[in-house]
Amino acid sequence: MPLAKKWGINGLIDHDRLYKELLQTFFREFMELFFPEAAAQLDFTQAEFLSEEVVTDITGGTKRRLDILVKTLMKEEEMFILVHMEPQSYYEEAFPERMFLYASRLYEKYRLRVLPVAVLSHNKNIDEPDVFGWHLPFLEVLQFRYYRLQLRKYNWRDFTHSNNPVAAALLSSMGYNEDEKIQMKLEFVRMMTQMQLDPARMELLMVFFESYLPLKKEEELLVAREIERIYGEGGGPAMKWETARVKLAREEALEEGMEKGLEKGLEEGMEKGKEQVAAKLLELGLDPVMIQAATGLSPAELAALPRAGSAGPENS
Repeated sequence: MPLAKKWGINGLIDHDRLYKELLQTFFREFMELFFPEAAAQLDFTQAEFLSEEVVTDITGGTKRRLDILVKTLMKEEEMFILVHMEPQSYYEEAFPERMFLYASRLYEKYRLRVLPVAVLSHNKNIDEPDVFGWHLPFLEVLQFRYYRLQLRKYNWRDFTHSNNPVAAALLSSMGYNEDEKIQMKLEFVRMMTQMQLDPARMELLMVFFESYLPLKKEEELLVAREIERIYGEGGGPAMKWETARVKLAREEALEEGMEKGLEKGLEEGMEKGKEQVAAKLLELGLDPVMIQAATGLSPAELAALPRAGSAGPENS
């Protein structure tokens, strides 16, 4: 099944599945892009994505939003990386507490250290906390901290020179203005042309990016024209793959053009047919007034028709 259909690019977006697929496919790139200090100490060759059953057990049997649980090594010691996601439309004040509960349950059950990571993509203009705890007047009882990635707080332009595929995909999840959308799409295309990835991964990046950058058909056609201007006729390497929405816009524009062409062709064909009928009736000697009434041609149009034995208008 094409990824665009799988995740509803033209309908409701399955945010959880999109983010989960992106992070599982490019987990090392994700960590290196946003948390390079931690990534430098992790052994990604030993990374193991744990099953949904383990995640459900840690979350207390409730079906939560995206959770990715990775077991790996840090300096030859086993540990967990817990990635928890809150999508665009969702916001919960108890999020820090939930991060603490998930990490503490992991530690309680497996007695392994946990690196908690929160990925937040909602549009609220607030600074999310990255700590949970409590204290008494005489004692700091608990201070639990976690990595916080608040995507809308990042400016997309700061990542356009990266060759990291996660940076390309997440451009449209970062902060941008409406008048920057076409430029962002062009930068995404440029970044994609520089990556040596297999078609399935390229499609994943494309579907993810386009799911969070809604462009109108006219805007997609502007992008396509600009790609051809930059990369030459046909778009060159930039259009070896054609994004779902650009392709759809092209198809709709082509269909619309074909319909208009068909209508024009029918009109011209009908007009030509009337002229041929009128010429034949004139050849048979029928009264021109009757021919005008039957065909709708004007006297001037009728007079301009070639007669039998006529060589037509002389060449000047």
